[in-house]
Amino acid sequence: MKNKIPRWLVCAFISSLVFSANVYAQVGIFDSQSDVGPVKHPGTAVFDTATQRYTLSGSGANVWGTHDEFHFVWKKMKGDFILRANVAFIGKGVEAHRKIGWMVRSSLDTNSKHINAVLHGDGLTSLQFRRTVSGTTEEKKSTITHADVIQLERKGDSYIMSVAHKGETFVSEKLDDLELGDDVYVGIFICSHNADVTEKATFDNVRIVVPAGKSLVAYRDYLGSSIEMLDVEKATSKVIYQIPGSLQAPNWTKDGKSLIYNRDGKLYNFDLASGTPKEINTGVANKNNNDHVISFDGKMLTISSGNGEKGASLGFTVPIGGGEAKQITATGPSYMHGWSPDGKYIVFCGDRNGEYDVYRIPSKGGPEVRLTDAKGLDDGPEYSPDGKYIYFNSVRSGLMQIWRMKPDGSEQTQLTNDDFNNWFPHVSPDGKWTVYITFLKDEVAPGDHPFYKHVYLRIMPVSGGPSKVVAYLYGGQGTINTPSWAPDSKHLAFVSNSNLLYPVFPIGQ
Repeated sequence: MKNKIPRWLVCAFISSLVFSANVYAQVGIFDSQSDVGPVKHPGTAVFDTATQRYTLSGSGANVWGTHDEFHFVWKKMKGDFILRANVAFIGKGVEAHRKIGWMVRSSLDTNSKHINAVLHGDGLTSLQFRRTVSGTTEEKKSTITHADVIQLERKGDSYIMSVAHKGETFVSEKLDDLELGDDVYVGIFICSHNADVTEKATFDNVRIVVPAGKSLVAYRDYLGSSIEMLDVEKATSKVIYQIPGSLQAPNWTKDGKSLIYNRDGKLYNFDLASGTPKEINTGVANKNNNDHVISFDGKMLTISSGNGEKGASLGFTVPIGGGEAKQITATGPSYMHGWSPDGKYIVFCGDRNGEYDVYRIPSKGGPEVRLTDAKGLDDGPEYSPDGKYIYFNSVRSGLMQIWRMKPDGSEQTQLTNDDFNNWFPHVSPDGKWTVYITFLKDEVAPGDHPFYKHVYLRIMPVSGGPSKVVAYLYGGQGTINTPSWAPDSKHLAFVSNSNLLYPVFPIGQ
């Protein structure tokens, strides 16, 4: 007679297989998902590859006190990181303190040490943490309620929660000396705050960033690069292409079918339909930087290449499909930024005798004309589509701010006047909006626009007025140095950076 295996052991074995299948199934950029604690109703997570949205459902009595019950979508990580997402509950809900947000845990045990940046059902936004196993959960409340954007950053044993209403800049809370260990579980979560109830929520713009380390040498060492496509009205973006090195400054071609960016001194045409890049032949101009602009008729490029004395950048023009580049600036550094709508002129930032100013030059070559002469850096000049103005950024008033002037250099007028450093204004093709990149003044000097910083992309009416954040990201140099609007004036292309790369789901999938 054969030995029988006890029924309870068979059931336990089957249950373990189901649990393992759940735990080790990848969800988007995350390693897995699992319920933490003795939840009554198993949670789920669904990743939509077309929108790159995560939809979570889950139950659980609470994330509080000495133990937790919730659904967790997680990734194992070490070192420093930045976690960011737009979050929203689905439906009115049952409990005022249902919870969604970012979680960092030492383990998947119900009583684990942890920290979470959390939005409650009643709008409370807070930083919650448990310092010891089975210890009591503590809390720091944000001055912001009903936050839509939640970011949680780790720097060693310090954690920074930054939250915002969509379109506004961050407000932060910091916690020091929380020891969770180097190897942690990082992810998004949902808790219904009622063991008998299941709640749902969505997470958009989900990003896990591994930032630059302290040993990184600027302009020698590079993080990975992601091209993102932004829906301006919805303020949601999708990652469409990634490489482990540096690519910068995507231009959108006039037909809307391609992006042109620079990488390792060369220019590439990135076909949006196939998701593949192809090198553009630029002849002798083979040391290209991130200042390259498409003419309004879509036929020509002006590019900047380090062909000058001691590697100084010089200005060239070349057919958009490639060919032999023609030098148009006699000296450098010269960084090309904008064509006039009629194609007759190009404006650029030039260093002449140690002073950076805005210059205009005929697109076929000829004498250059200085348009600004204020002390300090004037940079990023670009014509409006109607040709009536040149937009640029200037440090003349203290911090870097957005300005505009008439094409002859007259009527120089400041358009932004805030507590940030604002760079590289780009006017939408329909002439209604200006997008620009914003650096934090406590991270970046007014006259600098380095790689690998916390930045915003903001838009404002072309004549000035209130600005609105349309993207929160880790980037800087190369993010939007060049015009990056789509022809429909509804989308933008930009570059973000991270040492962590993850699966990209092409457009249309």
